[in-house]
Amino acid sequence: MNSGIKLTALLGIGLVLWVIDVPGDGLPVRSANAVIGAPLTPASYAGVARRTTRRVVYTEAAVASSAAAASAAHATMPPPAPPPAPAALPVGTIVSALPANCEAATIGGVAYSYCGGIYYRAGFQGNNVVYIVSRP
Repeated sequence: MNSGIKLTALLGIGLVLWVIDVPGDGLPVRSANAVIGAPLTPASYAGVARRTTRRVVYTEAAVASSAAAASAAHATMPPPAPPPAPAALPVGTIVSALPANCEAATIGGVAYSYCGGIYYRAGFQGNNVVYIVSRP
């Protein structure tokens, strides 16, 4: 019986709301005026996606233009001259860097670097590593 009263009250309220007519244009509702795909909020999904796409396109365009400029400049440049052949260095000469294509060699328990017919032994000059031309 209690549920019958509740059902009757609910139907009565629904009927009253259905019959009531709001004068004028109805309930005051403002329009949203939303622009789809271009939100002003910085953290929205569409805004983040738009900015990311724009940055990727700008970056790819910049890379493509710099690559084109580099290839055009490279096409006009003559090829680099081959490096000079290393001259025989006297034993005891100190160099700050090893030449290219060196191989590690251990002779008599001492580590050397063998580069183009010359043996170098690592050493220190102050706090810097230097290489000394040696004879094993």
